[in-house]
Amino acid sequence: MISKKLIVPLLLLLFTVSNAQDLFLSGYARTYLGALTTGESEYSIIQNTFDLNLEHSRGDVYFKVNPFLYHYSDKDLELGFRQAYMDLYFDSFDLRIGKQQIVWGKADGVFITDIVSPKDMREFLLPEFSEIRVGVTSLKFNYYLGSSAFELVWIPVFTPTQMPDQNSIWGVKPDYPLPYSFNYANTDVKDKLSNSEVFAKYSLLSSAIDFELMAAYSWDDDPAFHSEKILNAASGIVDSIIIKPEHHRLTTLGGSFSTTIGPAVLRGEGAFNNGKHFQSTNPLSAGGTEEKNYFHYLLGVDYNIGDLRLSSQFIQQAIMDYDDFLINDEFENTMTFLASMDFLRETLNVELFTYIGLNDGDALIRPKVTYDFIDGFEIMFGANLFVGDEGQFGRFDKNDMVYTKIKYSF
Repeated sequence: MISKKLIVPLLLLLFTVSNAQDLFLSGYARTYLGALTTGESEYSIIQNTFDLNLEHSRGDVYFKVNPFLYHYSDKDLELGFRQAYMDLYFDSFDLRIGKQQIVWGKADGVFITDIVSPKDMREFLLPEFSEIRVGVTSLKFNYYLGSSAFELVWIPVFTPTQMPDQNSIWGVKPDYPLPYSFNYANTDVKDKLSNSEVFAKYSLLSSAIDFELMAAYSWDDDPAFHSEKILNAASGIVDSIIIKPEHHRLTTLGGSFSTTIGPAVLRGEGAFNNGKHFQSTNPLSAGGTEEKNYFHYLLGVDYNIGDLRLSSQFIQQAIMDYDDFLINDEFENTMTFLASMDFLRETLNVELFTYIGLNDGDALIRPKVTYDFIDGFEIMFGANLFVGDEGQFGRFDKNDMVYTKIKYSF
């Protein structure tokens, strides 16, 4: 059933589509079915998606509205807007106002300087990145000077990462030796001017190199999990823990580049982050966390051998002023590999993308085959295979799955 809150937006959308003139309409309908390969082969997801793009321009004004609808077999109907913004074009600058997805950096499958739009992690890293990025209501200003561009983004209201439900197969339960409960009193960031976020970027596009420099004063999209120990009144011994998620301010400085070296493309991206809270077992730490600065960077190379496209990345997160009380490793190392090739006049694509956690020997292996049956209609078969017992990917070892997606685009 569609809730009463959804009826009005749906009627307005249908009215707009039926009455607008010179409106460019595109989108897709998709059925997505996934099944776990462990246990009793239960379904991991049954999802029907309708995604619509409405675009219109008149003179120096352009607008885009991108509503989406998710229908699940075991959840309420989900209706939302990925983007809903207006562009205003001038001689040397433009403005974009409204809800928008903003993509920065050169990384593939990793978020380093790409921190303007928060993430939807309810299904981990499995959806398309156009669906993982969450649109934010913001004002974006772009100024162009020759081959250079300056970009300034102001976000008046904070939007956090969308985390999976604790009962979801993607929910990560805290590793505490004692019973625990959650207190969400400090989770919300109040909607006021002093809590807004600011991002700035300079980019240069030349024949020799493309690079970007960025800075941000923002909130950490992922909450820090502070903890409070509860003592037994009679014995004075700790018998439970209250976990208090809270967002903290981050200051970020970073950049990225890409350049061609012979037949290969070399990419790099890095960021210095000030003010991150990491979980700690230090009995003197306030609330079970310590504030540290850290570097996050990658180096990647893309290479073609005939029709075979190859790509690899090395990613490292390095915590400064490290101490042994921290739960995180001082250096967290990850690699990615991508191999992709088209067949049958580019109607059949075979791809393998892999994350490898070097610290814990874990991995996420993602093979998939996509066949364009006819123009606009494609069928995809794939798998998500988790390897290891620990680490970012090994903790989901029981979530191995196979899936199929049937998609019609118009």
